[in-house]
Amino acid sequence: MPVEFLTDEQAEAYVTFTEAPTRPELERFFFLDDDDRDLIALRRADAHRLGMAVQICRVRYVGRFLGEDPLAVPWETVEYLAGQLGIADASCVKRYAERRSTVYEHADEIQRRFKYRDFTDRKWGREFRSFLYGRAWTHAEGPVALFGHAVTWLWKSRVLLPGVSVLAGGCRRRVRRPSGACTRRWPARRTERMRRSRRRWPSCWWCRRAGGSRSWSGCAPRR
Repeated sequence: MPVEFLTDEQAEAYVTFTEAPTRPELERFFFLDDDDRDLIALRRADAHRLGMAVQICRVRYVGRFLGEDPLAVPWETVEYLAGQLGIADASCVKRYAERRSTVYEHADEIQRRFKYRDFTDRKWGREFRSFLYGRAWTHAEGPVALFGHAVTWLWKSRVLLPGVSVLAGGCRRRVRRPSGACTRRWPARRTERMRRSRRRWPSCWWCRRAGGSRSWSGCAPRR
């Protein structure tokens, strides 16, 4: 899906494999440790064992579970995982998606086991928005750079990445908002009582970050 500030190539490359992982990447993200093997061992069929291994390592590598095509991964990664599991015929994984409910059930198990969070989680949503606000205020960078930092933050925090348009929209809004500092919005008639109570009026988040003034009826971005 095209996004305003991302090229078509950048949007299509989001949470997908643009090329096969390098050998160091395979060893880092596609090596099955004891926890991985304990969960995979609960499956009997080789197709299910290998398919779950693909899901575990894919979400670890790109930050999102399999989409419409559960086998949209480079074949080198499948063979690397099959070798670790002692599966001679890696092509058996093609049977993994025959029952779609199995794919989603495995994704739920992986998420619970390895504590991946949903992007819609309130707690992590607040922390993510705070990160975007802080990054936008303290760094003079465009939405593309902020988008990249957002992906990294979510990946490191084990928050499952949302759709590209959702994440891009959030980054675009955060970049635009700080560029227009808050302005005072006083009523035309300033009474003495209003002047005395001015110090009690709360300042908005943007004013506090910018060290600006309090406002009468909220803040307004400069046009």
